[in-house]
Amino acid sequence: MDSRVSGVAKGGRTVAKDVVPEEARRRRRPTRQGTVLSERLIVETALRMLREHGSAGLSARRLGAALGADPSTLYRYFDGMDGLTLAIGEELIGQALDGWAATGLWRRDLRELGLRIHRAYLAHPQAAVLTAGRVTGRPREIAADEAVLGILRTAGFPDPEAVLIFQAFIDQSLAFAALDAGALALTEASRASDERQWESTYARLPASDFPHIAATARLLAARMNHSAYPVALDMLLASAEHRLQALHAGREGDSGKGGDTSS
Repeated sequence: MDSRVSGVAKGGRTVAKDVVPEEARRRRRPTRQGTVLSERLIVETALRMLREHGSAGLSARRLGAALGADPSTLYRYFDGMDGLTLAIGEELIGQALDGWAATGLWRRDLRELGLRIHRAYLAHPQAAVLTAGRVTGRPREIAADEAVLGILRTAGFPDPEAVLIFQAFIDQSLAFAALDAGALALTEASRASDERQWESTYARLPASDFPHIAATARLLAARMNHSAYPVALDMLLASAEHRLQALHAGREGDSGKGGDTSS
């Protein structure tokens, strides 16, 4: 995040305004509701507002009203509403990391971390839709990235492979989080309508025109309203393990050839 935020426009130009540390930003007096503002309190309130009203219901004015503070006060804590969005994304990643520790078993560690990320985002579907595609550059996001790369490199993946799998792992986790959160963020009526399609439409398609759908209709109805993320995650990790085994086999083969040459 930039170390400066834009202030109010004066005479057609924007005056930069320093962002002060968290401690200095705290209000010396409680708000009208008797609370003392902090970055964490603002993020928690924003998460509640997203849950109750969706992204369209989140604005500086409404957030200020919920906190009992002037909306302009929020800009002492964040680089505008976009800065608040990044802080919300950082909070979701932090919730995924809370209580997690690597065991040294790389595949198990990545699976657990991936499932934690997915669960953390789905616990706040409106926030997940808003933030899953963002890069915050904040401490907890950096800690998560460092942890994943550390797991892969410690497991023996060369750096090009580690980065490739890192990208696939992160993008898959966040893509499924956004996809599944999008369904949860729908109104109850819309979500129920979507879920019924597998039985009301697909299961009734004629086998003469759609033989493959008709043959699997019962299985589709039982499966398609559940997230495919755990299955996709296991497929990714199985593929990564296969790549690692192939790399080891190639090294052993090169070592054997070297031995034959020297004899």
